[in-house]
Amino acid sequence: MPRILHFADAHIDIANYGRRDPASGLPLRVLDFLKSLDEIVDTAIAENVDCVLFTGDAYKDQNPAPTYQREWGRRIMRLSQSGIPTILLVGNHDISPAVGRAHALAEFTTLQVPGVLTISKPGFFSAEDLSHLSPEGRSVGFQLIALPWISRSEMAAELELGVRDTEALYTEMGRKLTRNLENWLEKAVPDLPIVLAAHATVEGATYGSERPVTLGKDFILPKSLAADPRLDYTALGHIHKKQNLNPEKHPPVVYPGSIERVNFGEAGDGKYFLIAEINKGKTRLDWRELQDIRPFVDLALTLESKEGITEQIQAALPGAEDLQDAVVRLALEYPRAWEALIDEAAIRDLMKDTFEFHFLKQPVYETRIRLPEDKAVGSLSPEELLNEYWRVSGTPEDEIKELNQLAGGILHPDE
Repeated sequence: MPRILHFADAHIDIANYGRRDPASGLPLRVLDFLKSLDEIVDTAIAENVDCVLFTGDAYKDQNPAPTYQREWGRRIMRLSQSGIPTILLVGNHDISPAVGRAHALAEFTTLQVPGVLTISKPGFFSAEDLSHLSPEGRSVGFQLIALPWISRSEMAAELELGVRDTEALYTEMGRKLTRNLENWLEKAVPDLPIVLAAHATVEGATYGSERPVTLGKDFILPKSLAADPRLDYTALGHIHKKQNLNPEKHPPVVYPGSIERVNFGEAGDGKYFLIAEINKGKTRLDWRELQDIRPFVDLALTLESKEGITEQIQAALPGAEDLQDAVVRLALEYPRAWEALIDEAAIRDLMKDTFEFHFLKQPVYETRIRLPEDKAVGSLSPEELLNEYWRVSGTPEDEIKELNQLAGGILHPDE
């Protein structure tokens, strides 16, 4: 029964928030991602898994800085030196749209790193094809169907279709994948487990913040292909939210999610990898929640009164332990007239123990004044127009008299 450690969407060079570590020179957020990657590699080595399967997106784009390539390479080399077979699927963030350019994981193939297989083209790999990954006397013990990210331009060229004809292109892609999958399944040895690894959007999946996948720019892989009962495990990458699209059924169709929070859309999501124990007709999932994930706190507050604004905000905040070292965003909604009453320095002082604080002001502009049908702007005096404004803006009665006196001094200075 092969044990596969499955993870995806590492994006180790995303450094949207925070400062740099003075010792290493790396952004502190990059160190967060590397800490999660270290936990995954340590687990693979400590538990001596039969294979590590990474289903795409090592970096934020196809041109990672050499420093980040070094850090990713160090972790993969640890797996290689420990004799753990490692399969790297190329994701959409790892490839260049330009024809002929190398993808971001190409160095492992170029240098022929022992025990590491990088897959950039769809294909079928028998147990014999994969046997060179394992140390002598061991075997990965499964067959693999690999579907790395397929770019529209690449597929359009292969199918001789116009890349702008998205509907026709995706229809043909679906037909071609269905034919290929059928052919590959027929080639497979019936008694050995079959794993499908894909970096793709699968029908029925959910993005972070509970946004369901709908047809858009991505090709949608039919769930019927991903959940074909002849498969024994479907390992997915591309969507950052942990989920099993075929619960209580065989095969499991699994997105492990990203290894760190990337943005506020993932604020409420835990981060995971898993070890899948794969057998014909029965696969067991052992989910592992990553520790020490940087908290993201997303707050929204609508001011109800202009009195004690800082105190209102303080009362709405979670406890100090929840804000400590967190990336925090506060969206504050208030009438535009209260803008001058907001003490931003005091608010930022409340957030002094956070890792990074984002203050999003959302002033609400007053409703446009609508005059009665029998009145026109030209027929009203300035004082009458001001009174209409006070009424619509909800200005308190005790202030209107004082404001009208100030306005009178401006409108009629000689009086």
